[in-house]
Amino acid sequence: MFKVFKGYQGLVLFVFTVVFFGQTLFSEKTMAAVVDSQETAETSPSRLSFRNDVQPILTKRGCNSGACHGAAAGKGGFKLSLRGYDTPRDYLAITRDARGRRIELADPGRSLLLAKPSGAIRHKGGLRFEVDSNDYRTIATWIAQGAQPPRDKDLQVVRLTVKPDHIVLQPGTSESLRVQAHFDDGSTVDVTRWSMFTSTNEIVAKVDESGLAHVHGHGEGAVSAWYQSRLVMARVSSPYAQQVPRSVHEQAVQANFIDRLNLAKLRELNLAPSPRSSDAEFLRRVYLDTIGTLPTANQTREFLADKAMDKRNQLIDQLLNSKAYVDYWSYKWSDLFLVDSRQLHVEAVDSYYAWIRGNVESNTPWDEFVRAVVLATGSSQDNGATCFYAIHQDPENLIENVSKAFLGLSIACAKCHNHPLEKWTNDQYYAMANLFARVRSKGSVTGGNDQPRILYVVDKGELIQPLSGKPQPPAPLDGTPIPFDATEDRRIHLANWLTSPENPYFSRAITNRIWANFLGVGLVEPVDDLRVTNPASHEELLTAAARYLIDHQFDLKALMRVILRSELYQRTSQPVAENAEEQRFYARYYPRRLMAEILLDAVSQVTEVPTVFNQTTVANTRVQETKAYPIGTRAIELRDAAVVSYFLTAFGRNERAITCECERSNEPSMVQVMHIHNGNTINEKLQAEKGRITRFLQQETPDELIVEEAYLSMLSRYPTDVERAGIVTVLAESSSTQRRAVIEDVYWAIISSREFLFNH
Repeated sequence: MFKVFKGYQGLVLFVFTVVFFGQTLFSEKTMAAVVDSQETAETSPSRLSFRNDVQPILTKRGCNSGACHGAAAGKGGFKLSLRGYDTPRDYLAITRDARGRRIELADPGRSLLLAKPSGAIRHKGGLRFEVDSNDYRTIATWIAQGAQPPRDKDLQVVRLTVKPDHIVLQPGTSESLRVQAHFDDGSTVDVTRWSMFTSTNEIVAKVDESGLAHVHGHGEGAVSAWYQSRLVMARVSSPYAQQVPRSVHEQAVQANFIDRLNLAKLRELNLAPSPRSSDAEFLRRVYLDTIGTLPTANQTREFLADKAMDKRNQLIDQLLNSKAYVDYWSYKWSDLFLVDSRQLHVEAVDSYYAWIRGNVESNTPWDEFVRAVVLATGSSQDNGATCFYAIHQDPENLIENVSKAFLGLSIACAKCHNHPLEKWTNDQYYAMANLFARVRSKGSVTGGNDQPRILYVVDKGELIQPLSGKPQPPAPLDGTPIPFDATEDRRIHLANWLTSPENPYFSRAITNRIWANFLGVGLVEPVDDLRVTNPASHEELLTAAARYLIDHQFDLKALMRVILRSELYQRTSQPVAENAEEQRFYARYYPRRLMAEILLDAVSQVTEVPTVFNQTTVANTRVQETKAYPIGTRAIELRDAAVVSYFLTAFGRNERAITCECERSNEPSMVQVMHIHNGNTINEKLQAEKGRITRFLQQETPDELIVEEAYLSMLSRYPTDVERAGIVTVLAESSSTQRRAVIEDVYWAIISSREFLFNH
C-alpha cells in the first residue's frame, strides 16, 4: 500500500494515509485493548504513576536492560537508564525525545511505546507483552490519562519483603515466592509480577520470572528479588537425603561458638561431620595455614611424640607468635595493598612493605591498620601508608579500592549508573568519592629518595558528578553527609564510618578473608564479593565470627586463634558417607593446592636448596635497577610482586595489578603439571651439588633414615610399613653409582604427589 514519498506532497499524502487508514496497522484486539484502557482511565479513582506503574513493566520486560535500550548507547536511537535508575530522564526520553513520537495521547494504541513491544510494528527486541496483557493495559491507561510525569510526591519504596523468606524443599518440588513493596505512606503492595528474580546457586534451585522456585539439588542457596533498586533475599534449603542420627550432632565435641553454629547447620542439612584429624594431619595443616611454611622433620617428631592434652593449643599460640607468622601475613597483606615496583619506586616499595610489616609484627588492630591507610599524609619515605594513594590516585579509583579492599564491595558499576542488581546508586558513588576530592600530592609516583612523594590535604575542592554537573554532598555509603564548607579533613568522617563496629561490612569483610585463609573456602565466595545478592553459605556463623572480632577490638590473632582451636578446623579432610557430596558447609576440611609462594618455599626447604631471586624494577618503561635478594630469601619474604619467577607465575601468584582476590589462582593447569614432572625448578634442586641429597650421600645416611626424613620433612608423618619397606628395598638394591639417582627419584615422587602439593 505504501510507496516512497518525496517532498512536501509526499509528506502530506503519508500523513493522510496514516490518519485515515492507520487502523489497518493494528488488529481488532489492539483497538479493543486501547478502548478498554481509555474507559479505565475515565473511571479510575486515581491516576497511574510512571514511577510505580509504568517503569517497573519496562524493567521486568527487559526494555531497559543492558542488552536493550538500557545499553550505554541505547538501541535504535532510544536510550533508557539501566534498570530504570533515572526515572525523570526516562520519562523525558519516552515523552519528549524524537519529537514525542513515542507517545500518542489521543490514541494510545498508536504509541510506539506500545506498538513495538506488542508486535504491532516491527521491533528488533521481539515481542515483550501481548496486546491483551495487563502490562499493555497499564501502559495504555497511563498514556490515556495524559502520560503524567513522575512527581516528588510519588510513593517511594522503603523496603521489600518476600514470603516465604526460607524455603525447605526436596529436589523435584517447587514453591512460589511473593514479593511485597512497603511504601513511605505505610501502604503495602504485592509487586511479585514486576519483580526480577535470580538464583544464587542454580545447582540447588532455579527460579523463573514469576518467582516460582524449582529445587534441583541438595544444599543451600538463595533467591534474590529486585524491584525499583531494592533487594530482598529468600533462603532455599534442600537437606541431603541421608538420615543422620540426632546423637551425632548432639554428642560431637564443641570447642567454641564456631562448632555450635556449624553443627546446627549440619543437622539442618542432614550432614555428618568428619572425625578429628590425626596429629600429623593437623600439624602440617596448621603450619601451612598460619605461617605458610612446612614443619621440619624434627618439629614433626617432637609434636607427634608430645603426650600433652593441650599440645594443639600450645602449637597454635607458638605459631601465632613466631617470626614466620610476620613473614607470611606481611606477604598476604602486601597482596591486598598492591606492593609492586611496577607502580612504585623501589624506595617507596621498601617503605610501604616496612609499614605493613611493622603493623603485622605489633599486631595492630585491623581498624587502626585501615584507619592509618585512609588518613595517611606526609612523605612516602617517612610514612609507607601514603603509597596507597600513589597507586590509587583519583577519587573514583580510591573509593572503588577502599570499598573492595576493606568492605568487600564492588561499587564500580555505580560510577555510570545505579548498580543494576545492588542498592548502590550513582549519587552514593560520587558522594563517597567526594570524600577524597581534597587529597593532593606532589612529587613523582616513581621518584626516588631525592624526590619523595608528599601527600597532603587542602580545605577546598569538589568532585563533580558527570550526570548532574554538580558535586554530591560528601558522604560514605549509607552514611550521613558532611557540609560542603566543612574544613576538616573529610577522610576523618570516612575513617570513622568505615571502621565503626556498627558498619555492617567492615568486620564481615576481614572476617571472611581470614576464614578463607584457614578453611580454603570463604563463608562468602568470592571472598571479596560481599554484595547482598551473594549471601554467605552460613550467615549465622559469619555474623557471629564478625561479632567476635569486634568484641576483641579487631585483634586478628584473636579471630585466628578461635578458628584454629575449633573442631571444625581440626576435622580430617577425609569425607564420610554422610558428607561426601558437600563443598560449602565445612563438614570436613577441604584440600587445596598450595599457593605458589608456599609451594616454591616447600620445595626449597625439603631439598635444602634455596631459590635465587633477582629483581629488575621498571618505571615509565625504563629499567631502574637490577638487584639480587640475599641467598636464603623465601618467596613469602619477597616484598615486591615484580620479582621475575616463572614458577610463581605458572602457579598463579597474585600479580598485584588490581585489588581483587581473582588476581591469585590456585586452579591446576597443564603448565603446572609439565613443570612439576619435567621442569627446571624441581630437577635443579634435586641435582644441586649442595643440598639435602648430597648431605645424605656424604654422611652415608642409612636407608631407613633417608626414607623417614623424606616423609617427615615433606608430608609431616612417618612412612607406613609398606612405604618404608618398598623404598628401603629399592635403595638397598641400587649400586653406588645409582644411589643418588634413586634418592632423587624418591624425592621427586613425593614432591609430585597430591599429598605434598595439597594442604589437607
